[in-house]
Amino acid sequence: MKLSLVIPAYNESEGVHQTADSMRSLLAQLGKSHDVEVVFVNDGSKDDTAALLKAEFKDDSRVLVVSHEVNRGLGAAIRTGFQNAKGDIIITTDFDGTYPLDTIPQMLARMTADDCDICTASPYHPNGKVEGVPGYRLIFSFGASLLYRLLVSWRIHTWTALYRAYRRRVVETVTFESNDFLAGTEILVKAIQAGFTVTEFPTTLHVRTFGQSSIKIMRVTRNHLKFQWRILLQSLFGKSAFPLVAKRSS
Repeated sequence: MKLSLVIPAYNESEGVHQTADSMRSLLAQLGKSHDVEVVFVNDGSKDDTAALLKAEFKDDSRVLVVSHEVNRGLGAAIRTGFQNAKGDIIITTDFDGTYPLDTIPQMLARMTADDCDICTASPYHPNGKVEGVPGYRLIFSFGASLLYRLLVSWRIHTWTALYRAYRRRVVETVTFESNDFLAGTEILVKAIQAGFTVTEFPTTLHVRTFGQSSIKIMRVTRNHLKFQWRILLQSLFGKSAFPLVAKRSS
């Protein structure tokens, strides 16, 4: 089974060496049982993220670095990653160490055990936890997830995590419009609506270990609220009247 890892990066030069070391350890482990490839998507970084990544992995043909000429947003980076990934299972995760790369084998094991289409990281699951993350970030993320639980599926506790594993059929079937941090949630909602099965991987969300987050809380909150409003209208008037397709947000 071929496994693809898709990792967006924006102005992450400070943490390239740390992430590269973690990735080499992971590849050594996963390479024993999987045909593995890694797709780093440099989303128009203004620093030397791309050059440093290429230098770190210059002798490893399993690692591809794809770059956007300008910053286009997390959703656009995920889309580019999907377009370049060839795996039967595609994992998206954060560059910054908020979810350690060495937990990927555990996520894959959970996905296999539950025989699901999507396995998503879930720090808000009763068996998950959060360590060191600022309170204002948790209010946004936990609050958004609570609303999605009410609107879409109560059994899923975390809706905003990038760290997630998809079977190829999901990536090939579910389209998404968002170019920003809403993208991961949009994919999950649309996948559930399309009948794909989802399980959670209870895990720990850590504070970013290096660099600075590029998330704009107010903008992302506004986009989530707009998306949630469309979901509510769908439930009231039907999908045909209010499809979850809107102008791409930047």
